[in-house]
Amino acid sequence: MLFNQLFKSISLILLFSTTSFSQDNFQSLIFNPELKKNADAIVRSSNLNYTIEARDKIVITEKRIVTVFNKSGEKHIQAVVYYDQSKTIKKLEAVILNSFGKEIKKIKKRDFLDVSVADGVSIFNDTRAKYFDYTTSSYPYTVVFESEVVSNNTAFIPQWFPVSNYYLSVEHASISIDNQTDIQLDFKEKNIKNYEITKLADFNYEANNLKAIKKEAYSPSFYQFAPSVKFALKQFSMLGVDGENNNWNEFGKWMSDELISGTEVLPESVISQIKSLTKEAKTDLEKAKIVYNFMQNKTRYISVQIGIGGWKPMLASDVDRLGYGDCKGLSNYTKALLDAVGVTSYYTIVYGGHDLRDIDQGFSSLQGNHAILSIPKGDQFITLECTNQTVPFGYNANFTDDRDVLIVTPSGGKIIHTKVYSTLENSQISNAKIILDSLGGFKANLNIHSKGTQYDKYRRFEVQTDKENKLSYKNKFSDINSLEINKIKFENDKDQVVFKESVDLSVDKYVTKAGGRWILQPNVFNKFKSAPPRYTNRNLDFEIDRGFIDEDEYKLILPSNISVEALQDEVNIKNKFGEYHFSITKLDGNQLVFKRKVIINKGQFLKEEYKAFRKFRLAISKHDNSKIILKTTNN
Repeated sequence: MLFNQLFKSISLILLFSTTSFSQDNFQSLIFNPELKKNADAIVRSSNLNYTIEARDKIVITEKRIVTVFNKSGEKHIQAVVYYDQSKTIKKLEAVILNSFGKEIKKIKKRDFLDVSVADGVSIFNDTRAKYFDYTTSSYPYTVVFESEVVSNNTAFIPQWFPVSNYYLSVEHASISIDNQTDIQLDFKEKNIKNYEITKLADFNYEANNLKAIKKEAYSPSFYQFAPSVKFALKQFSMLGVDGENNNWNEFGKWMSDELISGTEVLPESVISQIKSLTKEAKTDLEKAKIVYNFMQNKTRYISVQIGIGGWKPMLASDVDRLGYGDCKGLSNYTKALLDAVGVTSYYTIVYGGHDLRDIDQGFSSLQGNHAILSIPKGDQFITLECTNQTVPFGYNANFTDDRDVLIVTPSGGKIIHTKVYSTLENSQISNAKIILDSLGGFKANLNIHSKGTQYDKYRRFEVQTDKENKLSYKNKFSDINSLEINKIKFENDKDQVVFKESVDLSVDKYVTKAGGRWILQPNVFNKFKSAPPRYTNRNLDFEIDRGFIDEDEYKLILPSNISVEALQDEVNIKNKFGEYHFSITKLDGNQLVFKRKVIINKGQFLKEEYKAFRKFRLAISKHDNSKIILKTTNN
C-alpha cells in the first residue's frame, strides 16, 4: 500500500514538473511513468561506444543501467561480455542498487562467472561469456553495468538495437563510433524513422523514451520491425587475416579463400570408401543421399572450440577421425565427401531458428548464426542440415526454411533463398474408425500421416519412451475424459518424408446423456479449441509464416439402439486467410461419416485485418466443437 502511494506521488511529480532529474539518479521509482506500461524492465541509460583504432583493433566500451521490475525483466539486464581469442576484457564491473538507488552489492571482474556458450549448433562455438549471477529478495532493483573490451576482430561490428526485445522500455540509449582510420565504414538503418531516434552525426545515434512493445499473437519476427543500425568496415581483419568487403561476392570470396580453403582434405582411405559406396549410384542426387546417410551414421554434433573467431571450420580429416563436429565442421566434412564423388555443394551461412530471419542481401557483413550445406538442383537448392543425425535428406522445415542465406563458392558469395514449404505440402491427413458402445464410450483406431512442416513431430515421438508418447496423446486429446492409449505404432518414411502414426485408444464415457438423448461431438480428435486473443487496439501487423492443411475423416459406428435425431448443415467458409469445410452425413447401417478440412494460408497482413482473421478462427473453433443429437430407441 505504501509502495503504491509512493509510486503514484512520484509519477504525478514527473508528469507536472518541468524539473528534469539527473542522469545519475537511478532510483527504481523515478522515471517517466509512461515507460512502465507493458514493461518488465526499463533501460535507464545505455551508452555504447566503438573506437576503431586500426584495421585490426577496435575498442568497445559500454555503460548500461537497467531497472528490473520482475523476474521476467532479468533477461533484459544483459550484463554479460562475450569473448574469444580475439578479445581482451579490460574492464568489467556491475553495481546493484535497491529501489531507492542505494548500492547493495558491487561485483568486480573476478566475481563474474566464466562459461562456454557453445551449443554445438551455432557458429559462434568458441565463444565464452562472463556474467554475474544475482538473486534478489525484492523488486524493483537497478543494475549498473560497465565494460571495456579490445578486439583485433574488426570483421564483426555488433548491430545496434536500442530496444532489444519485447516488454522492455528505453529511457535513453546511444551509440557512437569513432573511426580513426581511413577505411570506409558502411552502415544501414532499419525502422529508425518509426521510433524516437535521432541521428546526431555520422555513426552517432540517440534514442529517448521508447515505450515497451507488447508481444501480440502472430507478430512477425522482432527483427522485422525493431529499430536497428548495422555497421561494417570495407577492409577488416580477423585474427590477423585481412579481408575486403565491398559486396557479398567479395565477402564470400574471402570466406572461401581464408576460412574454407585447406580444411576439406580427406584421408585417401575415406575417399576410396565413399567412392565405393556410391559407385552404383546413377545420379548426383543418389550419390548425395548416400553421402548424407554415411555422414549421419558416422558422426555426431558437439561443441568444438576452434577456428578464426568461431567462423573457421575444423579440418574435415579431424571430423572423420574423431566422429564429431559442430555445424561448421559437419557441413564442411559433408562437403568434402561430396567433392570426393563429384557432387557440387556449397558451404552456407544462415540465421537458423523458427522465426524467418534473412541474411540481409543489401548489406554485406558478417551475419548468420548457423552453417548448413546447399546442393544445386536446377535453379533451386537442396538444403542439408548436418547437425541432425535423424533428419531426412533435404528436410529443413521450421529451422532454415524460407529465408535468404549466403552460399560460399570459390568464385564468391551469393545470396539464395531456401525452400519454401507450400501450404498444401504442410499436410496432416487423418482418418479414424470409431465404434461407440451402448454406454456411450468408444474404441477407435486413429491413423495420421504428416508431411512438410507438420512432419517435424517425428523428432519428439522417436526419442520419447512409450510412456511419454502415451502422455503426449493424452495431453493432445485433453478434452476427452478417461482416455486410454492402448497401442501406438509409428512409421518414419524418410524417403517420402512422411510420418505415420497409428493409435488404438478407448474411452469409457464420451457422450453426454440427457434423458433419452445422447449429445455427441463428432470431431473427436482434431479441434481448434480456441481462437487467437482479442486486442482492443492491435499495434503490430501480423504474419502467418507457414501455412498448412488438415484433412480429417472419421467413420462413427453407432450402437444398434441409437438413431440420429439431428445433424448440422454442411459448413463452407473461404477467405484470404484460408478455408474451412465441415460435414457429417448418415450412411446405411447406423453409421455416420464426419469430414473436415482446414486450410490456413501463409501471408503477411495488416493489423486492421486481424479482427477478420480472429473471426475466421472463432468460426472454425465454433464448428469444430459443435455437437449432434442422437436418441435411444430403448432406455
